[in-house]
Amino acid sequence: MKNLLLSLSLLLIAPLLATAQTAGGSYVEGEDYELIAPPVRTANPDKIEVVEFFWYGCHHCYNFEPVIEPWKKTLAGDVEFRGSPAMWAPVMELHAKAYYTAEVLGILDTMTPVLFKAMNVDGKKLEAEADIQELFVANGVSAEAFSKAFESFGVSSQVKQAAARARAAKITGTPSLMVNGKYNVSTRRAGTQADMLKVADFLIEKERQERAAQKGS
Repeated sequence: MKNLLLSLSLLLIAPLLATAQTAGGSYVEGEDYELIAPPVRTANPDKIEVVEFFWYGCHHCYNFEPVIEPWKKTLAGDVEFRGSPAMWAPVMELHAKAYYTAEVLGILDTMTPVLFKAMNVDGKKLEAEADIQELFVANGVSAEAFSKAFESFGVSSQVKQAAARARAAKITGTPSLMVNGKYNVSTRRAGTQADMLKVADFLIEKERQERAAQKGS
């Protein structure tokens, strides 16, 4: 009887042990990902946040799009994903404004591929507001609506917040993923773009288990 109970107990806890091993031993801080200290405040503390730092002019980011898009669709309901334009040159602020303008106008899913293609395939540098406006107009946005959103306080505020976020996360290259304001995942550490997502999955599960442990204590 004791042996039977022991066997049943082992069957019940085996999945939990496997999960714990996955969360605790597959990837190593400092080798596969970096710790962000102090942590960056997330937008919604009730969710596990994943932030992608990117730049429309980054060819690596362009190549990352078809890799990360299917992955985003697999994220559970307790995970929130958002993009955050990186800025380490004045022209990148224009591109960040383009991102948040598209978001304000509700056409981010339409304009992101357009902006990526313009810079990485068509060779456009998009160094002036007029160049960006032309792309928006070509995709059904009036020049007036574009200018109003592009020059709005809301967009300018979002750009400043994105710049501050990247500085706080100590971002030095793109693409890069920040998991819940605590961890930075890049190809420099993870190895490949596909591996970046594997590390991100591991860190998401790590955060999920930590939250569950805190609720249970």
